[in-house]
Amino acid sequence: MLYFVLIVHVIVSFFIVGIILLQQGSSADLAGAFGGQGSQTAFGPRGATTLLTKLTAWSAVLFMITSIALTVMLSRSSGDHSVLSGAAHPVTQTAPKK
Repeated sequence: MLYFVLIVHVIVSFFIVGIILLQQGSSADLAGAFGGQGSQTAFGPRGATTLLTKLTAWSAVLFMITSIALTVMLSRSSGDHSVLSGAAHPVTQTAPKK
């Protein structure tokens, strides 16, 4: 099950990179070329949601779910639950005798 989730996670990662590279920037229109914004919003005018936008959102959700699932699976499969559990215990020193 761990390997299946890991493979899905890697595939979704590459899919997100491809989808984001296919999208055009928010100021790729003619008004953005001359420095103008269509409205006074913080990030520019917001157009209609496209298929690429929806695919990006769903793949981001799937990426987060597989990330959490991998974290939970790996924490349950490891025997040590602490970073310091495998460390050597310090040697206790005794006070010098007078």
